[in-house]
Amino acid sequence: MVKLSVRDLEVKGRRVLLRVDFNVPTEEIGGKIRVTDDTRIRESLPTIELLREKGAKVVLLAHFGRPKGQSNLKYSLRPVADHLAQMIPPPVKFSPEVIGTGAEAASKALPDGGVLLVENVRFFKEEEANDDGFAQELAKLGDVYVNDAFGAAHRAHASTAGVAKYLPQAAMGLLMERELEYLHEDLANPSRPFLVILGGSKVSDKIDVIKSLLAKADVFLIGGAMAHTFFKAKGIPTGASRVELDKVHLAEELLTLAKEKGIKFLVPIDSIEAQELKAGANSRNTPLLSPSKGISDGWQAVDIGRETIALYKTEIVPAKTIVWNGPVGVFEIPDFANGTREIAAALAESDAKTIIGGGDSVTAVKLFGYADKMTFISTGGGASLELLEGKELPGIVALTDK
Repeated sequence: MVKLSVRDLEVKGRRVLLRVDFNVPTEEIGGKIRVTDDTRIRESLPTIELLREKGAKVVLLAHFGRPKGQSNLKYSLRPVADHLAQMIPPPVKFSPEVIGTGAEAASKALPDGGVLLVENVRFFKEEEANDDGFAQELAKLGDVYVNDAFGAAHRAHASTAGVAKYLPQAAMGLLMERELEYLHEDLANPSRPFLVILGGSKVSDKIDVIKSLLAKADVFLIGGAMAHTFFKAKGIPTGASRVELDKVHLAEELLTLAKEKGIKFLVPIDSIEAQELKAGANSRNTPLLSPSKGISDGWQAVDIGRETIALYKTEIVPAKTIVWNGPVGVFEIPDFANGTREIAAALAESDAKTIIGGGDSVTAVKLFGYADKMTFISTGGGASLELLEGKELPGIVALTDK
């Protein structure tokens, strides 16, 4: 790792300004806002506990929702602070102020091992603008900075990048360290065969990922609505399926490039097609490659078909490294979830290092009960995509070199 780690810091008696990702799902129950999925909070606990054990005063920065730069109780982090207080030993404090004398005094009043969560940094428009003055005010809450919010590392905001300039040391937390280990370091020299599974709705979202991984991967398996643009590029009828017509030429280029490099680039050979995108709609398994076949007029592809599942499984079995980003069908509708479920099951049974690259693929492996069978599940959607694309993330660039 080329950046400083939280492990490298001397923190006893010092205030550690720790950026975390506490943008968690909530709902109102009995007039109170409660956290319904605390996965992101749990992911931050190893770093928080390490700092507490070292005697640090831990000051947490986080965002929640999209309050658009204004104070809004609907997006207050107080319920998250209450939830955190049930997960770790006391004291856990909450500051209704983000910056200013009150927040600064609260940070200095913490005992060694104490934790303070300050209010939503996005209550200030200066946060997303990465305003220098706001970053300097945030820096007054700590003596050193640690960023463990990988899910926000692709954002050049005041609390993820700007603040690092105004504290003597800026290090990555344990979660950030793991994300970089699996999504960056391990993929720089992967065990082979290296297989990439890409799905989701748009090929435009994955073009840069494909281009980057074409230099590393041995096999690509394509699914989801993005596959329809490749169907069009291969002359396969797409019916009423969603196609990015302005990206067909790019799909053609990617298919040609993969062929030139000798990389297997597989698109579905059959699909589940449906008359409507809803549960209970008429659906059937349709071959795509036989003469005059493809998606029927007025129908749309909603999942990979039986033959494609079998084909993709034969590629998964020998793989040693697998990255999966994006479901291969409309898995939110149970009728069209079989392909995504079968791919998840195949990865769970695989001997490969399996890396789930954030977003809906994470939701899918959790939904189907395979999360604990995967080697690593990324906490970042956009951040993991940008890292796979080979981009530098502002929240990582801002950290102190080791």
